[in-house]
Amino acid sequence: MKRIRRSNEFEISLNISNENFIRPPRDMQRNAVVNRAIKEFSADLLALDKQTKKFVAGETVSDFKDRTQATLTDQEIMEDWQLPVMKAMAKVVCEKGGDILELGFGRGVASDMIQAFDINTHIIMECNDAVIERYNDWKLQYPKRDIQLVKGLWQDTIETVGNFDGIFFHTYPLNEEEYMKYVNESITFAAHFFSSASKHLKPGGAFSYFSNEVDSLSREHQRELFKHFSSFQLEKVNLQLPNDIKDTWWADTIVVVKAIK
Repeated sequence: MKRIRRSNEFEISLNISNENFIRPPRDMQRNAVVNRAIKEFSADLLALDKQTKKFVAGETVSDFKDRTQATLTDQEIMEDWQLPVMKAMAKVVCEKGGDILELGFGRGVASDMIQAFDINTHIIMECNDAVIERYNDWKLQYPKRDIQLVKGLWQDTIETVGNFDGIFFHTYPLNEEEYMKYVNESITFAAHFFSSASKHLKPGGAFSYFSNEVDSLSREHQRELFKHFSSFQLEKVNLQLPNDIKDTWWADTIVVVKAIK
């Protein structure tokens, strides 16, 4: 089975060599789903053409040193352009109040945003000793709030906590192995946490994370979410990016996801 789709900008050629691949009961059904897949891929290419015209140059990521215990500057932890993203994510996980889990304290910016909501408890997971020192100073601002720190990697500590009304996930790859596996080879870095997020959400609870999506969710991303959550909602957030952005994000918008248990 061979399909070709041409436009002024590109040509797509698909050759299915295995006759049992995508084989529903009728040939008409096979043609329909294959043609749809090619049409959607074409539409994605056209969308990417428009998106990439507005990308900033950014800097090349080359330093993959282990960051588990590295002492990082504020901008190395989180650049200021992410503040609108953090604000939208905090609203997603806190709008119903209750018990909130935050993974990655960082600069404490998102923690402040979470504390601005009327919530009951706030548990923060953090593995970096230098960042934990920041947390200890930060917590002094909230002497009457129920805030607790769980020290360690979430992979080692997630089973020590209960269930939550909202989960806020904004960590980063700690070394080259995690970068290659969970960034380069995954639709979104947070995907390896989806199962744990679902397990530790109360029914109807909300989960949000850095999506790595510009203006919509790919079908792959949607399917991955539906493996673990009953539904999701999207919000497109506008960004003001510096031309020399250090992060591997270059678009002037990002999608914030609200995944619901």
